[in-house]
Amino acid sequence: AARAGGRRGVAAAREPDAVDRRLINALQGDFPLSATPFADVAAALGLNEAEVIARIRAMLDDRVLTRFGPMFQIERMGGAFCLAAMAVPEAQWEAAAEAVNAFPEVAHNYRREHRLNMWFVLATERPGGIADAARRIEAATGLPVRLFPKEREYFVEMKLEA
Repeated sequence: AARAGGRRGVAAAREPDAVDRRLINALQGDFPLSATPFADVAAALGLNEAEVIARIRAMLDDRVLTRFGPMFQIERMGGAFCLAAMAVPEAQWEAAAEAVNAFPEVAHNYRREHRLNMWFVLATERPGGIADAARRIEAATGLPVRLFPKEREYFVEMKLEA
């Protein structure tokens, strides 16, 4: 969700409780590759499989989590990633965040204290899809999208403490 000092472009309906926080922390990296991954996570946390699945679903429904799923090396599959940014007037922030977040190509949309105050990642099935997605976002918001293609790739395992 887009954020600025605790404010979100798309607000979560609630704060995660202590069990949600433990679950979020456990789900980042090393997700079990087994026939019963949710049961495996549940056992490690002293929960049951149904509760783990219900909590993940509730956190997604309540926008505590904006996404749950794997991260892929999309370039290895013929696709592309690109960092993008927009200068969004304050009066248009909510509508722009909603419009941008509605695009399936958009991930990791955050508010920043900068002239370019909305930053997000575009991920597409093919390299030419980046420019197409940017044009469609511009048409939907009426605002220019600036693209910042990567020059070099670094692997940084990032885990956020919930």
